[in-house]
Amino acid sequence: MGSGLDRVVTSGVRWGGGRIRLGPWRGDEHIGYLAPVGDGPAPGVLDVRSACDRLARTGYTEVVTAAIGPQEAHGFLLAGFEVHERLHLLERALGDLPEAPDASLRRARRRDRPRVLEIDTAAFSGFWRLDDAGIDEALTATPASRFRVGLEPGGGVGGYAICGRAGRRGFLQRLAVAPGLEGRGLGRALVLDGLGWLRRRGVERVVVNTQEANERALRLYERLGFRRQAGGLAVLKKTL
Repeated sequence: MGSGLDRVVTSGVRWGGGRIRLGPWRGDEHIGYLAPVGDGPAPGVLDVRSACDRLARTGYTEVVTAAIGPQEAHGFLLAGFEVHERLHLLERALGDLPEAPDASLRRARRRDRPRVLEIDTAAFSGFWRLDDAGIDEALTATPASRFRVGLEPGGGVGGYAICGRAGRRGFLQRLAVAPGLEGRGLGRALVLDGLGWLRRRGVERVVVNTQEANERALRLYERLGFRRQAGGLAVLKKTL
C-alpha cells in the first residue's frame, strides 16, 4: 500500500459533514478499514461511498468498519454494508470501585510485545486478533492511554490491558489473559487498575465492548459494575 494511504490512517480524512479514518485492517492488504472519528456528525452515505471508492482504487477487495452504534451505522448501511458481528456495549460510572485482588502489575515494556501478542492470539478468534500495529492503534486511539501487564506466579506476562482517556470519557480498549490463568483474578485486577487510573484523571464514565459470544468477559464486566447499553454496537462489512 502507498504511503499516502498510510498517512490517512494517522490523520483521518474529511468528506462532507463527517470525518472518516481509513486504512488496512490489521495489516491485511486485501481488507480495508473505515471508522468514524471525532465528535462531529456521523458520516453520510456519500462520505462512506467516497471512502470505499478510495480503498477500492488502492487495491482492497473488502472493507470492515470499527465497532459502531446505530446512529453511526446509518450511512454505512445505506452504502451497502451488512452486519458482520454484533457486540455488547457496556458502560460504568466511575464512582466507588470494588477492591482489587492481589496481583503483580506493571507498565508494559517494548520487550513484552511478543508475549502480549501471543496471549492476544490465544484469547481471540482470527478476525479479532491484534498484530503489533493493532497494539499501536489501540494506544493512539485516544489522547492518553495506559498499557499494563499482569504477571503470572513465575514472573512472566500472563495478561494485559489497554485503557484510554478522551476528556471525561474512558475506554477499556483491550483485555486478554493467557489460557490457564482465567479465573484467578488477573483480568479483574487489570480492569480495576485501569478504572482507578481513569478516575484519578477526572474521567466520569467508561465504556467497553465485547463479542456477544464472549460470556466469560461479559460476566467479568457485569460483576465489576458495567451495564449493557441498549442497541449495542456492530462491525459492518462490504465487498468492494
